Amino acid sequence: MLKNFGAQVYVVQLIGVAVLREFSVLITAVLLAGRSGSSFAAEIGAMKMNQEIDAMQVMGVDPFEALVVPRFLSLLLTIPILTFVAVIAGLTGGLIVTWSVLDLGPLFFFKRIADNVGAKHFWVGMVKAPVFAMVIAAIGCRQGMEVTGDVESLGRRVTSAVVQSIFSIILLDAVFALIYTELNI
Repeated sequence: MLKNFGAQVYVVQLIGVAVLREFSVLITAVLLAGRSGSSFAAEIGAMKMNQEIDAMQVMGVDPFEALVVPRFLSLLLTIPILTFVAVIAGLTGGLIVTWSVLDLGPLFFFKRIADNVGAKHFWVGMVKAPVFAMVIAAIGCRQGMEVTGDVESLGRRVTSAVVQSIFSIILLDAVFALIYTELNI
């Protein structure tokens, strides 16, 4: 669309800002909410249904320490790494499209990214990743702990974990946007 106005060089900045600030972290978090959030709820919920959590408590093992903390820490470590991979993939895809469609070479692409987008947008996006990780892990584990003794409850809680996680991610992303707007970042 910008090619019609002779402004195709601005596509690089649009790609850079969109991928670094929003798309990479948001898509990663939504995918992990569906994958890991549901998994956390299903695993913990199945243990709750089989009374394994009650057995842990009888043996003196704190279910929170044994089940929630490792999942929480693993997601806290994983989301920033996967977000970085998503940034690389998004910029690579943007490079391929701008090179093939707009005939803007890789050197031009990376020069425009470095000069006009910069690292600030990368860090703005990466700051969101641990917050999204905490939300996904908390919701998934909480929903798993609230499973009652039947399979229907497990299904409802797993579905609820995914829906609540995705809703929370979108809501938090909007809050981050408002905060960044107020801070002029």
